[in-house]
Order: sequence, then C-alpha cells, then structure tokens
Amino acid sequence: MLLPDTQDSHADEKLMLAWQAGDVDAFDALYERHRGGVFRYLLRQCNDRARAEELHQDVWMKLIAARTSYQPTARFATWLYTVARNRLIDEWRSRAPQRLEALDADAHPGPEGDDPQHGAANSQHGQRIVAALEALPEAQRDAFLLHVEGGLALADIARLAGAPQETIKSRLRYAYARLRGALGDLQ
Repeated sequence: MLLPDTQDSHADEKLMLAWQAGDVDAFDALYERHRGGVFRYLLRQCNDRARAEELHQDVWMKLIAARTSYQPTARFATWLYTVARNRLIDEWRSRAPQRLEALDADAHPGPEGDDPQHGAANSQHGQRIVAALEALPEAQRDAFLLHVEGGLALADIARLAGAPQETIKSRLRYAYARLRGALGDLQ
C-alpha cells in the first residue's frame, strides 16, 4: 500500500477510505498517528489510567464498527475526537467526577531519565500542571485538550462542542491565560 503524504491535509481521510476499501495497513497508519493523542485526551479527562485504557479501546472499536458507514464530511481527526468525546460523555453520565491524574513518568522518559533530582522536579511540575488543568472550568479544559492533544482547529472544536467558534476562541484564550497564571514560573 502507498500511504498518503503526511503533509497532505486530507491524508487521514484518504487512509480511512483506503481502510474502508479493505487496506489493513491504512488502519495501522491511522492508529499510529492518533493513538497517543486520543489516549492522553481520555486520560486527562477521566483521570484513571485503567479507565482511560478501556475508553481508548472502546473508541477504536467504535471506529472499527463505523468503518463501512464512514463518510469524509469533516476532518478525520474531528470525527475521531467526536467519537472519543461522546464516549467520555457517556462515561461521565455513569460515574461521579474524579480528580485528574499525572501521566506516569515512565511513559515519557527524558534524557535525564536516571537523575533522581530531575525526576523529583518533573514530578512536582507534573502535579502542578495537573492541578492547573483540573482547576479549569470543564468547557475550557475540554476545548484546551481538544486543541492541544487532538490538534483540532477552532472550527473543528466548535463543531464538535456545538458552540460558536468565537465561544471556543474565548474558552481557549481563558484557558491559556489561567494556565499561564498558574504555571508562569515554569517557563
């Protein structure tokens, strides 16, 4: 299979259509491109690694189930994060809210990996970042994570959230301002 150029703005849509036509390598490429961002989005929203892994699997199973009915009416990433967000909403309806959890240090080792002092500082920074994200109002956190983790544009987030683009722009502006205020000394 010849994969679409990653600079192609419709590469994901082409991969999804290729997979729809039976090209398994196209699914593998989509999964590799989006698995990390989708997982981080789910983890930061539900704050439970085991639950995020289950939700992540559910999202990809829903994608597999929707393979034959997929129509490229929006960017693939927008469609995928809509599936993820809807699955989160279902989860929230069935459970009480939980506190955010820092990502495991082992999941993102740095070049200083074995330095205990560096590890302690990273852990403290991670806890502060999680606390700052947790302090954001839900709508701002959702817009921020869709923008940062999903790489979605304002128009895509607006469509997904069912809100005007200017509202999403304001949510992002306020989220960034609050995060800068809470974490400004980490720069």
